[in-house]
Amino acid sequence: MDSLDASEGSVAEKFDRVHEAGFDGMAIDLGALTLVQAQATVPHFARTGLAGGLTAFPTSVEALRPALLLAHRIGAPFVVVIGQEMPIRLDDMLPVIRGWLRLAEAEGMPIQFETHRNCITNDLFTTVQLLDAVPEMRLSADLSHYVVDREMPCPPPPALQALITQVLERSDSFQGRVAARGQIQISLDFPQNAKWVALFRDWWRQGFAAWLARHGGGDSAMVFLCELGPPDYAITDAHGRELSDRWAEAALLARWAREIWTEASGTMA
Repeated sequence: MDSLDASEGSVAEKFDRVHEAGFDGMAIDLGALTLVQAQATVPHFARTGLAGGLTAFPTSVEALRPALLLAHRIGAPFVVVIGQEMPIRLDDMLPVIRGWLRLAEAEGMPIQFETHRNCITNDLFTTVQLLDAVPEMRLSADLSHYVVDREMPCPPPPALQALITQVLERSDSFQGRVAARGQIQISLDFPQNAKWVALFRDWWRQGFAAWLARHGGGDSAMVFLCELGPPDYAITDAHGRELSDRWAEAALLARWAREIWTEASGTMA
């Protein structure tokens, strides 16, 4: 699955390009698009046959509802929540998380909380406490944020790896971005980044295996989002030119995900 950003090409062009490249779906990002712009994408899902994905940035419990309704229209299996209501104390976070879960249940649309900075799951340590307190809480794992959040060395020390394992065991989807301890999105083919690529591939392998152990051979589909952000996520040179080709890297991430999925599925057989 690829991700849609408003800043690059027309909506129709992006849908066509993603479809022609062999991706299975397109994810709509309500941080990059207004709700009206996002609603205008509905016909393109029907036209291309791409599966739908949706990421929401609700500022309150009720603010999530329009995204849940749109998700039904584009055939999304769930909504990824990057919650912009973010109390400081854990005890104050719990009613917010539970409120979003109740609303999602009422609208018949599952939600997953993305591991993301600048939101309610900003911090790895707090997130694992939320998982303990709210057993029904499921995650969408974008581990790049926690590598930067914790300025994590490579390989991570056992204590941090144990926390990442907790996250992976509660993650029902995964996002493809590779980070280093000081950079949120690094080029995949630079030699100095090889150790980080290997670490993330190992994490995805671990996450896929945990997903398969929970879901087995059922009808559920595991979603891997090839999400690569534009600048300032993408690193640029002195002239503002990006140092890597995000389109080529998205295709590479998709290939890696399919390879790792095949490996994990064979191990579980």
